[in-house]
Amino acid sequence: MSANSYSLLINAIVIEPKVEARYSVIWLHGLGDSGAGFAPVVPALGLPADHAIRFIFPHAPEQPVTINGGYVMRSWYDIKSMDLHDRADMEGVLASESLVKALLEAEIAKGIPAGRIVLAGFSQGGVMSLFTGLRFPERLAGIMALSCYLPQGDALPEQLSAANAGTRILQQHGTEDDVVPLFASEMAASALKKAGYPLQWQTYPMPHSVLPNQLTDIANWLLETFAKAE
Repeated sequence: MSANSYSLLINAIVIEPKVEARYSVIWLHGLGDSGAGFAPVVPALGLPADHAIRFIFPHAPEQPVTINGGYVMRSWYDIKSMDLHDRADMEGVLASESLVKALLEAEIAKGIPAGRIVLAGFSQGGVMSLFTGLRFPERLAGIMALSCYLPQGDALPEQLSAANAGTRILQQHGTEDDVVPLFASEMAASALKKAGYPLQWQTYPMPHSVLPNQLTDIANWLLETFAKAE
């Protein structure tokens, strides 16, 4: 594991595979967390020793968050209110989209084509993975959205990418989530299905967190997704 300036714009923890990397997962953390919060999932996924997947866990910028009394913390965007249709500060969402796109472009420049990259995220990070992935101009291998929602409630982002119209999407949520209510994720899933995206939707009896058996399902989905990318 290493921590470095992965690009000139954003720092990240990078975990290289034991063999030469052929695939990449960019995994975005939630509000107030950091890349270090999800880096431990890599061994917990139980992937084969020769999995050839580079994992990148970027750190969101620090900024004041309105619903937390303006307290400064790592956040991909400001959360203005609990209203799901006016929750995300879209100016901040667009700013973080630029950071995430820079990470994607850095991987492509390193020789990992977009078609072998999964963009993943939890909570706020999941919001950004959906928003950025659905708009990214090159086809990605997959998008993983954990315990999250669409930044504009039940509306898909504007300027959707035709290249990612058929990209595999994994969306998971806890039925006991008291931070991001289940119906918020269900609204996103409904919009994605209505638009024809190949969505795999799963729920788990958990709060705003990740369970061990969920990680097994994620590992299986990643392996299947990258196998289809060949």
